[in-house]
Order: sequence, then structure tokens, then C-alpha cells
Amino acid sequence: MGSKTRGLNAANKLKQRRKKHRYSDRWFVRRVLKIKQKVDPLEGSPQARGIVLEKRQLEAKQPNSAMRKAVRVQLIKNGKQITAFVPRSGAIKFIDEHDEVIVEGLGGHMGKTKGDIPQIRWQVVKVNNQPLIQLVRGKVEKIIGR
Repeated sequence: MGSKTRGLNAANKLKQRRKKHRYSDRWFVRRVLKIKQKVDPLEGSPQARGIVLEKRQLEAKQPNSAMRKAVRVQLIKNGKQITAFVPRSGAIKFIDEHDEVIVEGLGGHMGKTKGDIPQIRWQVVKVNNQPLIQLVRGKVEKIIGR
């Protein structure tokens, strides 16, 4: 096979060639076919509201041996269930079952898991419309009966 077309009137041929070969780039395919939005429970949005179904503890991967606190959340927008990490020491005490929480991405490598917590891609940001970090620091009190 020869090299690329050259010359004054080669633009159209070069455009067609580029169009054909873009599909060999996996990130182009993911973007064009909107694969992330189809697979992602948050459907491409940065944050989502959900209801806490249960509190749970997950074991950290080797070589660490901690019990990471997490909650099982059912998203309001589509009913899908996800497991969200609860950051900070003692923050799990401020979350009860049936609370409304806002979850966001954890910020792992390309939307995948982060650190030593297996299968977790999201974290809790707010509980009953109060920022979790301020609840932990004692700046605000939790609103009950939402």
C-alpha cells in the first residue's frame, strides 16, 4: 500500500481517509457512540440524588486491612442501585437508612475505582441537603424528616 495522497486537490481524499481511521481510536468510539452515558448509572451527569437503602462495610484490598464505610444507594432518576463510599472518619454516623444523599464520582482512573476500595466509583457529598464535611466538623446539624 502506498503513502498518503499529496498534491493540490488531495484534501477530500485525505478527509475521507481520516474519517475512516478515526474509528480505530477507542476514545473516539466511546465519545461518538456515547458509551459512557449508556453504561454509567449517573448517565453522564456529575452528581445524582438517591435514597440510602443500607449501610455496609467493605474490606480494603491487600496490603491494607481496613473496613471502609459505604452505603447502598438507589438513584432517584432511574432506580439503579450503586454503592457509594462515605469519606472521612465518623461520617457514617450521620447517615441513616432512607436518608436522601447526593453522590458524585470518586475521581479514580478514567472513572474507575480509586485506591484500595474494590468496586466503588462514587462517594457521598450531601446528606438531606447538608454537606457531609460540615456535618462531620459540627458546623451544621442534620435535618431530620426529609
